[in-house]
Amino acid sequence: MAPPTDSPAIALEHVSVHFEGLRALSDVSFTVSPGEIVGMIGPNGAGKTTAFNVACGFIKPSQGRVTFPSRDKANLKPNRLSRAGVARTLQGVGLFPHCTVLENVMAGGQVRSNGGFFSGLLSLPSSIRSERLLRDDALAMLDRLGIAQVATRLPSAIPYGIAKKVSVARALMCEPTLLLLDEPASGLDEAELSDFGALITELRSTMGVLLVEHDMEFVMPLVDRLVVLNFGEVIATGTPSEVRNDDAVIAAYLGVQE
Repeated sequence: MAPPTDSPAIALEHVSVHFEGLRALSDVSFTVSPGEIVGMIGPNGAGKTTAFNVACGFIKPSQGRVTFPSRDKANLKPNRLSRAGVARTLQGVGLFPHCTVLENVMAGGQVRSNGGFFSGLLSLPSSIRSERLLRDDALAMLDRLGIAQVATRLPSAIPYGIAKKVSVARALMCEPTLLLLDEPASGLDEAELSDFGALITELRSTMGVLLVEHDMEFVMPLVDRLVVLNFGEVIATGTPSEVRNDDAVIAAYLGVQE
């Protein structure tokens, strides 16, 4: 039976992670629905990166599970995410340094390519057509993000803010229904932050977005809902206004004992 259309794009269900006796996450549960922007925040060492890596399949939970109800999938490994409609960006940009911007973006769409390895090796017509279509789609994606002018450049020859957009363009090439963003605001100046925030807001029309971020001023106007972690536990969830006034959140960020 196909999952209902209003199913969450991702759900962490009672996830705990232990590293050699160290508790990194404890009973963490939250969801992201299609068309929803959810921010995951918390002080340094709160467990945000661990939770993100669990969502991406890089870390296997000690307890609990990660499900993708809208795709009827669970506990996916990283190499299975794109075929399940899940794309991610990591801290920094992670671009292939010796490939052009266009080639980097094309790499994100390989999951859609029908040519196959052997047809590509033999330069069969099906592979040539597939690569041409992929190239056209990658150029269109760069144009959509307003960075088509850097298509032929190497990552080392473009500003960091534009490289961040290239990493998003590559992620979007698999036509995701869920986008996972790790520290998207890091290293950006004020103008770039505004531009990037507008891009994230635009993406909600076709996908759910989970972003892990420490820049509160960037997160608050963007998200529908916040999940706040501290010492590996969820201490609050709710709208930005609800979370902003939560006593446990205030204590966590100010280091005040309750």
